[in-house]
Amino acid sequence: MMNIGKEMAKKLNSVGIGSAEELVRLGAEQAFLEVKGRYPNVCLVHLYALEGAVCNVEFNSLPEDRKRELKEFSDFLKNK
Repeated sequence: MMNIGKEMAKKLNSVGIGSAEELVRLGAEQAFLEVKGRYPNVCLVHLYALEGAVCNVEFNSLPEDRKRELKEFSDFLKNK
């Protein structure tokens, strides 16, 4: 999948997300929550990468509105 390198694939597999279909079904936010539960140091860029993978676009080509939503989600998690 686009944006999913070796390390991200390893992280996804370690939390039971072993296929592109599973990632798409869960969505970027839920996948990020699961990965962050095991790897607390994942950051906003990882969330962008997951969203890009789900949407099949380069993460830096995500629409600005969607990036803003993802940043708000990430910020919310930091403040929990």
